[in-house]
Amino acid sequence: MTTPVMGRIHSTESFGTVDGPGVRFIVFTQGCRMRCQFCHNPDTWKINDPKAALRSSDDVLAEAAKYRAYWGEKGGITVSGGEPLLQVDFLIDLFKKAKAQGIHTTLDTCGKPFTREEPFFSKFEELMNYTDLLLFDIKHIDNEAHKRLTTQSNENILEMAKYLSEIGKPVWIRHVLVPQRSDYDEFLIRLDDFIQTLNNVDKVEVLPYHTMGKYKWDELGIKYPLEGIEPPGQDRVSNAKELLHVNQYTGYLTR
Repeated sequence: MTTPVMGRIHSTESFGTVDGPGVRFIVFTQGCRMRCQFCHNPDTWKINDPKAALRSSDDVLAEAAKYRAYWGEKGGITVSGGEPLLQVDFLIDLFKKAKAQGIHTTLDTCGKPFTREEPFFSKFEELMNYTDLLLFDIKHIDNEAHKRLTTQSNENILEMAKYLSEIGKPVWIRHVLVPQRSDYDEFLIRLDDFIQTLNNVDKVEVLPYHTMGKYKWDELGIKYPLEGIEPPGQDRVSNAKELLHVNQYTGYLTR
């Protein structure tokens, strides 16, 4: 018998409509090394948290398949987090088996675990063989500001974006607009300049910062770092969309 490939799973969602094309089954993996100040799932941070379920890829796929009738032509499975790439072996096995059943696969990632060093890089290359789309979160274009916002550098994240462009893997770029952090024209223009160098971007999304996850910080007894900062107004959201030329990226409409 083949040994099951296990993953530490925080939770699942049956009918996701904002995590890739169509209606999707969402798998939220446990564990993340980023500490984004706006994170609405800090309960997913702890790696190997025993409170999270240890599940096989076969088990997760079987649960997802129950909802396949609702997916339509474009739906499928999205794996989010936490940070899914921390469990790359589980991802490979899940997506390989999903593709064998003709299921569309989407990976929602911030890219922080990415490296061109082994053994990760070969595994990432294999994973891309079974990944149809990436929802790629670029938290901040400026490295020092990225460190302040997430506690981590963005250098290897931008390197991953370049690699995905090299291999032509479709991505949707997502950027959370946070007042007093990322909502400055200078940074948005620099982010736009970077995205313009990529040849694989099907969509660019501006996600306005919100406070709906603050209660989780409170429940966990963690000081909320954006206390008193309100979500951006519609004028700033519209400004960001204009500076990032979101209307220019329409590949998602025809793929």
